[in-house]
Amino acid sequence: MLIETARLILRRWDTADAENLYKYAKDPDVGPIAGWPPHKSIEESRMVIQNILQGKECYAVCLKTDNQAIGAIELKLNGHTDMTSKDDECELGYWIGKPFWGNGYIPEAAKALIRRAFEDLHMSVIWCGYYDGNEKSKRVQEKCGFDHYCTIENVDVPLMNEVRISHTNILTKEQWQNSSAMQK
Repeated sequence: MLIETARLILRRWDTADAENLYKYAKDPDVGPIAGWPPHKSIEESRMVIQNILQGKECYAVCLKTDNQAIGAIELKLNGHTDMTSKDDECELGYWIGKPFWGNGYIPEAAKALIRRAFEDLHMSVIWCGYYDGNEKSKRVQEKCGFDHYCTIENVDVPLMNEVRISHTNILTKEQWQNSSAMQK
């Protein structure tokens, strides 16, 4: 599966992407704010590709100019998310390497996956969240039309051995259709 946007290619992860994944996932400003520790080696990144980044709707975010992985985006379907147990609902998750922050790549990728979720996968709701202090992720969700659903204190973040405040947002198919119609 390949999804193209104006500037990006969203494609399946391959173990050959391990070096690029490590280059960006080792940065302590990237993973911890999303709830996972920095990668410690290329081998660890390879294992993450093989065991975590293989979801049915998980994609490497790549610039069209070189097709090199610079981040990840995924629609986590029922059974792979704790945000919903419904088959017609999913969770959107994403991250991007720090050198690419502020360029609008993740909102661009997210909008393509949101369209896929509602039009191709027939989802009725997409859930998305961020931890307190992750203003960049909050902004992505606002740009994509998500509305605040709830804030929960004392949420376990097991990979970081921490407790945080979590914000959950929601986008319904009806909201998306209405905002898409207004943009035309």
